[in-house]
Amino acid sequence: MNIDIRDLLVLSAIPGVGSTRLRGLVQHFNGTREIFHATGRELLAVENIERKTASTILEFFRSNQTDLAKRHADLQLSKLNKVKGRIVTYWDTVYPSNLKKIYDPPSFLFVRGTMSDQDEASVAIVGTRSPTRYGEELAERFAGELARIGIPVISGLARGIDTLAHQSALTSRGRTVAVIGSGVDLIYPPENAGLAQRIIMHGAVVSEFEMGAKPDAVNFPRRNRIISGMSLGTLVIETSVEGGAMITAATALDQNREVFAVPGPLNGKQRSGTHLLIKEGRAKLTESVDDILSELAPHIQKHITSLRPRLQPSTHAPDLTLFEQQVHNALGNEPTHIDALAICAGMPTPDALVQLLSLELKGIVRQLPGKFFVKV
Repeated sequence: MNIDIRDLLVLSAIPGVGSTRLRGLVQHFNGTREIFHATGRELLAVENIERKTASTILEFFRSNQTDLAKRHADLQLSKLNKVKGRIVTYWDTVYPSNLKKIYDPPSFLFVRGTMSDQDEASVAIVGTRSPTRYGEELAERFAGELARIGIPVISGLARGIDTLAHQSALTSRGRTVAVIGSGVDLIYPPENAGLAQRIIMHGAVVSEFEMGAKPDAVNFPRRNRIISGMSLGTLVIETSVEGGAMITAATALDQNREVFAVPGPLNGKQRSGTHLLIKEGRAKLTESVDDILSELAPHIQKHITSLRPRLQPSTHAPDLTLFEQQVHNALGNEPTHIDALAICAGMPTPDALVQLLSLELKGIVRQLPGKFFVKV
């Protein structure tokens, strides 16, 4: 498929041609160039292109709007080049695979940093901009533990929980991705400019909004659908019922993704949203990273092989938790089935699977076909 980035930017400027129609046009014409020469009849053959939209497209091509759009596209690419960014299109192999599965994925993303197949195993962490000390500790602990086992942390670079999640992931030498509601050249809030630079070095700053776009309030609900769309699950830490994190939780549920929420003390506005999510059964009550891993294990296990090389190399045996050691001790030199292993370790099978997942990520256990496990 022959896709020209400049053409894609020009086509996206046509009134009424959003991401869905743009993807349909590119797919139908097997690229961008032929779209500019299409007849009305050919445009009507494209899915979701009705007569009014076809007329708008043809009028756009006949008028000086195309030249204006081309100049604007050149300016966008120049600005992107100055910050050493790039555009990742829906058809690129590095486009987030989880994001492709949502209802309305962006046709392209502005990216500073690097995209990675490791992001297929991501977990989003979102919450209030004004956390209590309790919420701060939770954000740091969950993000740090996820990052240490190789699971990327995705958030929105906002003040509060988002900032702490990114910082903790970086401190734990993990990968993190910030999805923002402005252009990637306009970091908001401004005090996070330094954090954004660190994220770019060890992950990516991503936006679907053009260069120079301001962080207007209307942008953030669309931004939130990308945060949840890139992730296997979304963890909510401290939010009011009216908080933006509740929108992210709602989009995650609409996208058929898992939602996790950490309970807190009964008093306090910051916990009203998380308690409501748990009370209504929309989120899984989450007390530890194990609660997340047990729910996502079938999906994360697919990526263990690709994640392991990205973990920090160690010259000594990895530290094991009490439960990890319990399961590791139950393994002999011969492959052992999960059911027998769980009995020997003295814990339920789902709990044993969680510990085995962690041990696989640490590189000391390997899973064989038929749910057999063996020491490495």
